[in-house]
Amino acid sequence: MPEGSRSTPADSETRIRLLLVLAAGLAGCAGRAPPPAAPPLAPGELAVSLFLIGDAGAPYADDPVLVEITRQAKASPEGSVIAFLGDNLYPRGLPETADTVLRREMERRLDGQIAVGRNSRRMAYFIPGNHDWARMGADGWNAVKRSQQFIRARSNGFAEQLPRDGCPGPEILDSLPGLRLVFIDTQWWLHGPLPKPRRPESACRAGTEDEFKTELTAAVKGGGDRAVIVMGHHPLATSGEHGGHFTLWDHLFPLREVKKWFWFPFPLIGSIYPFARTSGISDQDISGSENKRLRGVIEDALKEGPALLYAGGHDHNLQVFRGPAAEFTVVSGSGYYGHTSPVGTSRRTAYRAAESGFMRVDLTRVGAVRLSVTVVGAGGAREAFAVWLKEPPKE
Repeated sequence: MPEGSRSTPADSETRIRLLLVLAAGLAGCAGRAPPPAAPPLAPGELAVSLFLIGDAGAPYADDPVLVEITRQAKASPEGSVIAFLGDNLYPRGLPETADTVLRREMERRLDGQIAVGRNSRRMAYFIPGNHDWARMGADGWNAVKRSQQFIRARSNGFAEQLPRDGCPGPEILDSLPGLRLVFIDTQWWLHGPLPKPRRPESACRAGTEDEFKTELTAAVKGGGDRAVIVMGHHPLATSGEHGGHFTLWDHLFPLREVKKWFWFPFPLIGSIYPFARTSGISDQDISGSENKRLRGVIEDALKEGPALLYAGGHDHNLQVFRGPAAEFTVVSGSGYYGHTSPVGTSRRTAYRAAESGFMRVDLTRVGAVRLSVTVVGAGGAREAFAVWLKEPPKE
């Protein structure tokens, strides 16, 4: 270090993060080779598009991620769809109107996302996440019903919350040629004994866990010649925080989980929180017992199809995996600018980035399906990755 210079916490953080990224990259080299990149589509090849964006629940005014997805959706073919994959409102969903100051801010945040549908004139569907269920709270079902009403009232017919009424789903959309979209509310399952629609009072198509399993299996198997895409909030695979990936920084400065500016070190003691998260203390994590049960049910249903893609959010990064039950699984959970968290790698990883952005599924006129990742950074937006989910037919 040059004489007279001084290392800052930011400098130290940068060096540690670079070492962690290098280590993760070396570990990833031991896994399977990434799938071959899919070339850009030529003009006239595109039939319809599906946009996947999650965890967009606290966007800025004119948020760069929402601006870019609006631009792309507006230029996409008519009939294209935008899917918001949950956690559409941080921190506790839409409050009652009596709480006027907080309610106004939450309305602003949600309306910024609804505007993607209104301004692009493409239908936007909002799946509830755990934060939309009042952060897994007792008022969660009411919060979900409030957001459903608000989305419908503000959308001019270009947005809807699915599944409806706090039901677990599945809700099926067959309007996109060649695709079957299946929407599920994974937080319904993880909401446990708290209020939610269930038998015998429920009017939902599935009011019990067994009914949900039966209906989801039927929805996947009934896709026929369509490519089946299932969407929920919680992921089937992740190498992010909810999958047990914590950096050295998380072990040294655990209180930054509460306040990002709290730079008070707790070496050794600080490791208790990450270790607890990986041992199943929370059902919001892959390691949680109810999360495992839920994933088992979804995976069994996806194998019946088989499904082409399962899409979720929850972790605040961008990840693409081969498998584990659908042919591909994605995490698209960094839906507003700067809302990112570290991500590791696994043997199934095809792509991962701790970047803001969203994903896009394009169906071509010959039936091929292309997945791409759009990253939105300080230099603007770019396509960072693309792969064929279903390759074009051989000539």
